[in-house]
Amino acid sequence: MALTFISWMDIIGTFAFAVSGAMVAIRKKMDVFGVNILALLAAVGGGALRDIFIGRVPPMMFQNPLYTIIAFLTANGVFLFLYLKKSAAGRVSGIYEKLLFWFDTLGLGAFTADGVYAAMNGNTGGNLFFVTFLGVITGVGGGVLRDVMANETPYIFVKHIYACASIAGAVAAGWSWDFLGERGAMTLGFGITIVIRILASYRKWNLPSI
Repeated sequence: MALTFISWMDIIGTFAFAVSGAMVAIRKKMDVFGVNILALLAAVGGGALRDIFIGRVPPMMFQNPLYTIIAFLTANGVFLFLYLKKSAAGRVSGIYEKLLFWFDTLGLGAFTADGVYAAMNGNTGGNLFFVTFLGVITGVGGGVLRDVMANETPYIFVKHIYACASIAGAVAAGWSWDFLGERGAMTLGFGITIVIRILASYRKWNLPSI
């Protein structure tokens, strides 16, 4: 059966965040169980939070375990590769921040679009505020859970424009839904989120802090 556009977005986000969760766990010197837990939280945690907010109980991660399985396989693939190739682990460690940035950015864009899709196809009446909220909670929720479990300050509070990129992408997708259609709006939201994240990293954009 051919995969739908939203299915591909889900797979991209799940894979990307599972890799990011596994990398954080490995850097924290967790064992294989910890690697799996952090990968699963990062990959499906945001979607589970979204489902709770829209009253989809149990969350889709339990109704359709496909994405949980993808996250599990991805996490163990990353762990096994680095476990068997210790020399590669040293090289990965050297570019850890860059790899984490790219996988995190890809997952953020995909899941922001996914959250907007869930809102627009739910009982929201096209409420742009709620659409944006669901897009952002889906995009950043898994990463927040990952970082909290890893005893780190969540990425959204300390790294280059992160949640704001998700907000911009979600607003763009929700606002353009009626005239661009489902696929066009989701692609726009996905692209805007990623572009803002890349520009923020390249230009060193950060929100003010004391």
